Amino acid sequence: MSTATTAYAGYALARPAHLWQALQASRQERPGLELLARTYGVRDLAIGGAALLGRSPRTIRTAMLLRIAMDLGDGALLSARTDDADVRRKILGITLGWAGLNALALAVDSARDG
Repeated sequence: MSTATTAYAGYALARPAHLWQALQASRQERPGLELLARTYGVRDLAIGGAALLGRSPRTIRTAMLLRIAMDLGDGALLSARTDDADVRRKILGITLGWAGLNALALAVDSARDG
């Protein structure tokens, strides 16, 4: 999951328009959403990098918990900005899906580490 987080970071930095396209945003919202996508890229690069390069289980656990918290926050904030039920479902499906997958990965890692 940390590799996927880091890969998304690269995508968000390389193609920041993906966010406003997925949200079906208006023209005036596009520059702000591209900035937000770049912010996600930097954030996820830091979190994914910490998880991938962390030497201690505590560092990796902290990075994974941060990623889960960020996904939940993204879902709450982005879903509140739209009145379109289909867009809201897409936002919540993606953000809660990532949070859930990261929580599962954390549980598996925790069980393996004892």
